[in-house]
Amino acid sequence: QVQLVESGGGLVQAGGSLRLSCAASGGTFSSYAMGWFRQAPGKERKFVATISSTGSYTYYADSVKGRFTISRDSAKNTVYLQMNSLKPEDTAVYYCARRLQGMDVATPIGSDYNYWGQGTQVTVSS
Repeated sequence: QVQLVESGGGLVQAGGSLRLSCAASGGTFSSYAMGWFRQAPGKERKFVATISSTGSYTYYADSVKGRFTISRDSAKNTVYLQMNSLKPEDTAVYYCARRLQGMDVATPIGSDYNYWGQGTQVTVSS
């Protein structure tokens, strides 16, 4: 059974940092790409960052490039999103997602992901 459990969200002032974690279970962690998406109130879910199965390739939305870093730890079956220089417009529910086993290519397209976590709230105050 596939499970994705996010943690690390919270309230932070503008300019601050947070690190989100997504613990994955079910399947072989090193065999699938993963991604982070976010959804602000009243808006569509948007791509944030993605990482290939080996961690060798990463790709970011323009809005977070240079501020956010995605990484993965195969020993802990966990993917991270380090968020620095946070802005009020980063406020959203953040979701991690994984592709099917064997789908190792990172992708910014939401429909390419088959499993989603429950989300963690990030609120950035001005």
